Amino acid sequence: MVMTLSADVYGMATAPTIAPERSNQVTSKPYPNYKVIVLNDDFNTFPHVAECLMKYIPGMTGDRAWDLTNQVHYEGQAIVWVGPQEPAELYHQQLRRAGLTMAPLEAA
Repeated sequence: MVMTLSADVYGMATAPTIAPERSNQVTSKPYPNYKVIVLNDDFNTFPHVAECLMKYIPGMTGDRAWDLTNQVHYEGQAIVWVGPQEPAELYHQQLRRAGLTMAPLEAA
């Protein structure tokens, strides 16, 4: 006895599989920025903090440095620079080595 398969059953078994289209687009995520934060302490003077900010933070003006120094004193901390991780690490290290009390680097 010979069995034959119907065309309907046979056709279903051989139906092509259609894969979803692949996207060739690459989505880029920007690197996060980091905040350099100076904390208030009981031993750094106003002039020392302002001078360090002007010395180590690019483009820091005297007026801005003094505003940030006052913010550190009266509010307990100030974000003195925000940007990419590598320069943030450098500025953080330079300010810490100059004796300023620094918060850990924080993603912005």
